[in-house]
Amino acid sequence: MKKLNIKLHTKIVIGLVLGAIFGGIFHVDKNKVEISFRQNDRLQRLILEDWDSIEFKIKDRSETFLEQQQIIQRFKILSEEEKRNLVLIYTKNDQSIEIKSIQQIQRVNSIAVSIKPIGDIFIRLLNMIAIPLVLASLIVGVASLGDIKKLARIGGKTIGFYIVTTALAISLGLSIASIIKPGERINQITRDELAQVYKNEIAQKLQTEPQFNIKDQIVNLVPRNIFKSLTDAEMLQIVFFALMSGIAISLISKQKSEPVIKFFEGLSDAMIKLVDIIMKIAPYGVFALISATVAEFGFDILKTLIWYVLTVLLGLVVHLFFVYGFIVKFFGKIEIGSFLKGIRRAQIVAFSTSSSAATLPVNMECCEENLGISKSITSFTLPLGATINMDGTALYQGVAAVFIAQVFGMELNFFDQLMIVLTAVLASIGTAPVPGVGIIMLLIILKTVHIPEIGVALILGVDRILDMCRTVVNVTGDAAVSVAIAKSENQINRIDLSEA
Repeated sequence: MKKLNIKLHTKIVIGLVLGAIFGGIFHVDKNKVEISFRQNDRLQRLILEDWDSIEFKIKDRSETFLEQQQIIQRFKILSEEEKRNLVLIYTKNDQSIEIKSIQQIQRVNSIAVSIKPIGDIFIRLLNMIAIPLVLASLIVGVASLGDIKKLARIGGKTIGFYIVTTALAISLGLSIASIIKPGERINQITRDELAQVYKNEIAQKLQTEPQFNIKDQIVNLVPRNIFKSLTDAEMLQIVFFALMSGIAISLISKQKSEPVIKFFEGLSDAMIKLVDIIMKIAPYGVFALISATVAEFGFDILKTLIWYVLTVLLGLVVHLFFVYGFIVKFFGKIEIGSFLKGIRRAQIVAFSTSSSAATLPVNMECCEENLGISKSITSFTLPLGATINMDGTALYQGVAAVFIAQVFGMELNFFDQLMIVLTAVLASIGTAPVPGVGIIMLLIILKTVHIPEIGVALILGVDRILDMCRTVVNVTGDAAVSVAIAKSENQINRIDLSEA
């Protein structure tokens, strides 16, 4: 019997679809919470379900909750002293019980959430090789250019492309949101419910809000200790060190530079080979990640914020097909269909992991093997893109800012929108390529134009799903710019999509 030969990207898609179905079937019950508490010096566990209300009583004050999310988030932000004095009153069918000495309150996870560690291992494996791959590839790429003027030319074009596409993305998001007006389509009751459910979570984010300062960003480009930067995954600092090291290697004699280049070239090749090995478990990792996401967040929240979600998705689709389509067709001389076919594996991984950094090794492999871009270009443009190019995130921030402003009845004038564009472009350069960080950067943008930060609570429920979609656009933008730069430098060797 002939063995069925299914290509890897097809297996990953199958894993994604089955994961969504599995997560939908074995979803987390939103009417259950698990309470861990101490009684008679022993840790006890109790599952509360189908409550009429749950009350938190702390000394002379009390709060009543109806939603699972409210209960869990409120407990998380209690101080240690408040937790010691907490009395939880569970009421069902006019009967109440009191629980004291509570250690933890959490959801009752389903089997779909329980298998998430498989997906976490997959992401960690990709992240494990991302830093050494960036360091080795960028050093080799810069050193192999040999000419400082050539490096400056390629670097200038690359950064220029990234800044322009990010500005276009944020402008597109603002324009589409202003036309569709998703914020005016959400009713007052829904707005109040969402704000109430996520108010505690947004309060935590506001407490840890970073201060964005362009001078600090420039200063922080230079690492004090490269080993600490490598340990902390400070991507911008790693890129800076790799660039400077590559320049220095290109300036010393060939006799001394050749062994160093060969070492990092070997390290880079080894990391790429590791990508091939790790991708063998990709279908299982994707299955676990998607099933856990669907099980935890479900699709109910989409009904509430459908216009906001559709506005973001429309903007992402338009930017991907028209802006990137123009870049790869006009500058790269490649049809958009062929381009997307060549990087589809990277897009699927980006969707499932929500991390540009984790997708970087896969994106480099796709661009080199399927699009024929030379290693000297991909090793420079893609690590830089994964660090500073966040078109999907910038577009989402533009839509989110307008959406929240519309919900609160605020009008954004031309100057406000210009400030959003400038802030989003600058913030995207400093945004870490990891899941969820876009929300923190959105807080900075809202603060810049005086939109109430509490409005972020309205969109938190769908952020994870949209994060997956905008990461696809982020990595697609990196690849599109790489195609354009490679073509301008005559560094596209072949187009081979037979094994893509």
